[in-house]
Amino acid sequence: MITHKPYPSDVSDAEWEFVLPYLCLLPEEAGQRVHNLRDVFDALRWLVRSGAPWRYLPNDFPPWQMVYQQTRRWLAAGCFEAIVHDLRAVLRFADGRGPEPTGAVLDSRTIQSTPESGHRAGYDGYKRRKGSKVHAAVDTLGNLLALHVTAANEQDRAQVGRLAEAIQEATGESVELAYVDQGYTGEEPAAAAAEHGIRLEVVKLAEAKRGFVLLPRRWVVERSFGWAARFRRLAKDYERLAETLVGLHYVAFSLLMLQKAAPLFVWSS
Repeated sequence: MITHKPYPSDVSDAEWEFVLPYLCLLPEEAGQRVHNLRDVFDALRWLVRSGAPWRYLPNDFPPWQMVYQQTRRWLAAGCFEAIVHDLRAVLRFADGRGPEPTGAVLDSRTIQSTPESGHRAGYDGYKRRKGSKVHAAVDTLGNLLALHVTAANEQDRAQVGRLAEAIQEATGESVELAYVDQGYTGEEPAAAAAEHGIRLEVVKLAEAKRGFVLLPRRWVVERSFGWAARFRRLAKDYERLAETLVGLHYVAFSLLMLQKAAPLFVWSS
């Protein structure tokens, strides 16, 4: 039972039943636990959705220090990566596909820096923005496979090897093909992907374009970035550590995928 007043961001009963085993780092009856774990999780969901600072958590949630400390434990333990991995299999199965993908889509998104993150920011000349660059890989349904963060001045093609390795680790080396934009053109990124058994396919922009053009396969990862941008905590880089920004992206995608999968859950009475 929750002890705070209801918020639109609160986890549903079905969603909570699914995520509880991932979030219980200690037995539920452990003496160290002072606050309701569901309240702590709802507080994290509220913060990621609203974009508020930790100290601005409403008073009916557990103290912000406790929520922050528990979030750090969850991120360090890889809880949300595990949730994303398993939910991806559930959603793919519901769509009539195998649990692990054979294709992926790669891209990056530059996020504006803030005073908290400015010490590790870089300047993206193409986007004309100073900040951090989020490099992500999704399957062809838009479900997250891998993600890491660099300074915004880092080239996309230089991250292919790291992304490819993370993709194969997450999928058991099932991915054979990755769709990318023209920023990944060249022999080096192709060779880096090939080292991990992945072939890059560059989806090129039509030469005679007018206005917005929906590129085959490429729109999938753009849509995933659009989903993430709805979480206000991810609208800018508010984090002192890059790994925290990575972790909160996994939190956001776990919430998105959990919401999609909730209707599929069937619980016995």
